[in-house]
Amino acid sequence: MKEQSLGEFEELVLLMVAALHDEAYGVTILENLESKLGKKVNISAIHVALKRLEKKGFVTSRFGGITNDRGGRRKKFYVITAVGKKALDAHYQVRTSIYQEIPNISFN
Repeated sequence: MKEQSLGEFEELVLLMVAALHDEAYGVTILENLESKLGKKVNISAIHVALKRLEKKGFVTSRFGGITNDRGGRRKKFYVITAVGKKALDAHYQVRTSIYQEIPNISFN
């Protein structure tokens, strides 16, 4: 099977799914990303990324219970898979190895 690629925004969403563990759903991912990034994120972009990540096998989803405060709609929760964690680990290693190659530059 061909190894799946991971885009920058997908990586951020996947990182947040992993960080939130069993409490990751669209709105919590959105709020936490906006907090970390310091800018607005579109909820539709989150949902598109989650669908792509699930199709690639990086996350799985399940529905929570029906609640009155959501008008009878259920939350869709996401969790990272072993394949998703492996992809994050690979990205981390590449980024870290490149970062460590940056010479000690002084901008004074």
